[in-house]
Amino acid sequence: MQIDSVLKTANQTDLNVLNNTGQQKDDSFSSILEAESSKTTLEDIFKEASDTYGVPLALLKAVGKQESNFNPKATSHCGAQGIMQLMPATAAELGVTDAYDPKQNIMGGAKYLSQLLSKYDGDTTLALAAYNAGSNNVAKYGGVPPFKETQNYVAKVTSYMENGVTLPDETVTVAASVPAASAPSDVSNVAVASTVAEDDSDFSDALEELFSYDDYLKFIDIFLNNFLNTTANLAASEQEEKDNENDSYTAYQNLQYRSSIRNLFQNTEEV
Repeated sequence: MQIDSVLKTANQTDLNVLNNTGQQKDDSFSSILEAESSKTTLEDIFKEASDTYGVPLALLKAVGKQESNFNPKATSHCGAQGIMQLMPATAAELGVTDAYDPKQNIMGGAKYLSQLLSKYDGDTTLALAAYNAGSNNVAKYGGVPPFKETQNYVAKVTSYMENGVTLPDETVTVAASVPAASAPSDVSNVAVASTVAEDDSDFSDALEELFSYDDYLKFIDIFLNNFLNTTANLAASEQEEKDNENDSYTAYQNLQYRSSIRNLFQNTEEV
């Protein structure tokens, strides 16, 4: 009897806890990925990401088209992964445990885009430039950086937004939810692809200030010039050495056939 009363009280307490938990709003990244592993479509994922983070659906699809052509297994030469091309460090900051999982990847990219749109007061052009080249470069040049890659990127994504893109008509497998411990709610200090993190304390941000994209281009230019100059100098040195050898041989031949020298050798032999 007393036991029954205790059990009923415990059960009611557990139910209240569950109800209270269910009523609490959870804005963490992991809460968005709580569905079990299942089949779905990219259309559904993009719509959910758009609704969750308030990013225009056309923009999300356009970025996915430009970044990977909607290939969940895409990997760039610099290591960016998945449909929205998240760098491994970015994926870790976002709590994305599998960057090749379509849902985790698109949700991560959508959240980052939402932050950029907020940062630039809804200016899509600046948000796209920052997504590709980093916020520091946007600030440095007061707008879209003068990088051909970034300018082409903004133009292509904008074109996709205006003309629309068609998603692959197939289902994809999405993984189970992300563990809460690996899903920080604050992902303001992340980068996508070649993007530099926004927080000055972030290592990537410090690296960007020390060695920008322009510095990289200058380094390549200096390296190639030095390499070519060194190669040219070596070639010239080798040619000069050959010329010296030829000159010595020619001088020897000229010396050998001079009549006065021949007479000298003959007189020496007679003595």
